[in-house]
Amino acid sequence: MKSGAERTEILHRSLRVSLAASAGFYPFLYGLHDPELALYALFGPIALGLLSSIPGSGRQRAAVMLKALPVGLVLVALGTVLAVATWAAVLGMLVVGFLLAFAAIAGPRPAGAAPGLQLFYILACFPPYEPQTLWLRLAGLTFGVVVLALCELFLLPRQAGPTYRSTLAEAVATAGDTMAGRVSPSPEELRAAGSRLRLSKFPPAERPAGPGRAVRGLSQAGSAARRLLEQLAHQTETGELRRLVRDGAEAGARGAERTDSASGSLLSRLRAVCDETAAALRAGRPAPGPQRMDGAIDAFQQTRVRQATGPAADVPPVPVLRRQAALLAVAESVRILEISVRVGLDGRRTPPIKPRELFWYAEASTPQLWIRRVTGNMTLRSVQFQNAVRIALALAAARFVAGSLELTHGFWVLLAVLTLSRTTVGQAWAAIRKAVAGNLVGAVAAGALLIGLGQHTEAYAVLLAPGMLIAFALAPLLGIAWAQGLFTLVVATAFAQIAPVSWRLAEARIVDVVTGSAIGLLCAMLAWPAGARREVRRTMAGLLRECGPLIRGTVAVLTASPPGSVPPPPTRPALHRLTLAESAYAQFRSEPAGSRPVLADWHGVLIAANQILLGAHWLPRFDIPAHALPPEAADRARADARALARCTDRLSALCTGERPPPVGTRPDSSPPPGPPLPALVDLDVWLRSLEDQLARIEAQLPDSVRRAAPGTSEPGSPGSVSGPDGPGR
Repeated sequence: MKSGAERTEILHRSLRVSLAASAGFYPFLYGLHDPELALYALFGPIALGLLSSIPGSGRQRAAVMLKALPVGLVLVALGTVLAVATWAAVLGMLVVGFLLAFAAIAGPRPAGAAPGLQLFYILACFPPYEPQTLWLRLAGLTFGVVVLALCELFLLPRQAGPTYRSTLAEAVATAGDTMAGRVSPSPEELRAAGSRLRLSKFPPAERPAGPGRAVRGLSQAGSAARRLLEQLAHQTETGELRRLVRDGAEAGARGAERTDSASGSLLSRLRAVCDETAAALRAGRPAPGPQRMDGAIDAFQQTRVRQATGPAADVPPVPVLRRQAALLAVAESVRILEISVRVGLDGRRTPPIKPRELFWYAEASTPQLWIRRVTGNMTLRSVQFQNAVRIALALAAARFVAGSLELTHGFWVLLAVLTLSRTTVGQAWAAIRKAVAGNLVGAVAAGALLIGLGQHTEAYAVLLAPGMLIAFALAPLLGIAWAQGLFTLVVATAFAQIAPVSWRLAEARIVDVVTGSAIGLLCAMLAWPAGARREVRRTMAGLLRECGPLIRGTVAVLTASPPGSVPPPPTRPALHRLTLAESAYAQFRSEPAGSRPVLADWHGVLIAANQILLGAHWLPRFDIPAHALPPEAADRARADARALARCTDRLSALCTGERPPPVGTRPDSSPPPGPPLPALVDLDVWLRSLEDQLARIEAQLPDSVRRAAPGTSEPGSPGSVSGPDGPGR
């Protein structure tokens, strides 16, 4: 059920599209008596205003339409030239179909305009081959798109929604107020503030999903803010945050020394950076001055090491060291937030920022960013690549069938493929059934209309404009069956004015839609029929396989003898896998769940992978000890790392249904041996947190999956980890 605001916007859009389509069609057909001009002036607004789902406000939509116009003109010219032969039009459709569908990697606005641009090529690539009419086609299309853009700007324009930047500012301000003690939100409220930054909560136009530096910076800042709020929620649950805030306030009031002076000083800096970052986001300008968190974290670590290696009376107790380790993780989240917001607000190239593998985009040129985005998705594991291949093959096959069989109005075959294609075979079949039924009813009604009105062109002219207004308003509200039926009536009244027609026009419409539906369904059955369900399993399994070496490599850096003799593990492969997994998960969440249960808590896998990646960066950066760790403690840490790596390998196998290795020795949960050195405590806190997250992920696997794995205990038995009853989504 759509809300009142959504219904109002649908009505407004119908009015804008109908007016823009009529503004060119009637004068060109009845004033200039040129059906070619009229046809393209009619379908230009319908393609970009109705078939395309361009997101954003009226101003944003108008800008996208005007930017898409030159591309549309090129596609019309290309289609006009390639209409000389079926094989040429098919090859062109294959290339154009892939490129426009693959444009989804550029962000939601190019992805939204792609279907309309597809229609421009489709309309022009069908016979008759008349290159001499090209300038008429281009003029009609230009007029229709420009009028539509003007309607978007001035005729009941759509208002802009909340921006990602303003919501991010609110989330950062909440974190700063919480650490300052100005507010005392519950853990649920903190998590809710972070949840509001999920991309699914925003209109597509406001999602930071493009390849540019500013967009990437805001996206990374959103992830850092969500992680920061989750960390504060956890510390609120344990009471550690309240203790830190209280100790800092009391010490500031009496000016006295406190046992944990390092934590109080760092917490004060964290509050100030969050306040400055929130103000910068509201103003839209980066905060002046140098980055502040690098020096604060270095000073914090130096104080901890000095206390731990000094007189026994100055060594903080282990609970304090563990609280400091948790605060260090919070500080690293604030550091990433501070840097990424600066990049997101400035958008210019910067000198290298450590860690370079996380902020590589800040120093890359615009062509490099695009190349990285394109090459990163040119793989069979990318759902964007899969979708582009599926739609390109379906459109090319439809063009070949329509051209070979010389179907009347064959472009309707491709239009059916374009509008009815879905990412899963189940979705495609459900849409096709409704579309064919609606088109059948609409064709019967159109046939009766054509028989009843005959060749009275003026009657069709009277019916077209109100028919478009009604059809374009009701179709989104009533569903795909009504959309197909009403659109059949619209095209019948339009083509009855362009050339003499009979009831066989409705017959041709039925044949074309059924043909296109069959081709689309066949391609859906052959090309990745399960949509993202299978791909999300593969990409998550690949991500988990990359996590094991990162855990072992990170521990190897901190336990090396002499310190610093082992380089940090490379994280680029895991970052690439994480990008593919996030893309697959986003599409997976957009598809119906179906009857089969979800295999695993995929969101939990993404959270764990992010934590592993961050630990692989900040632990070697801030925690390499001055002297080698005690051998017994180093051996214990390496053994724990191997156990966690086996756990990630095991989860990877379970995700794909492979036979996993048996359960090995779990990490030792006792305190690390030896003196309470900050490096040991920080490493132990990181490993224990990962152990808990991976155990929760395995506990949420379906019982049938865990029972099938060798060496897996039943839930609740010795050696098993109990967790929620059902898998997450």
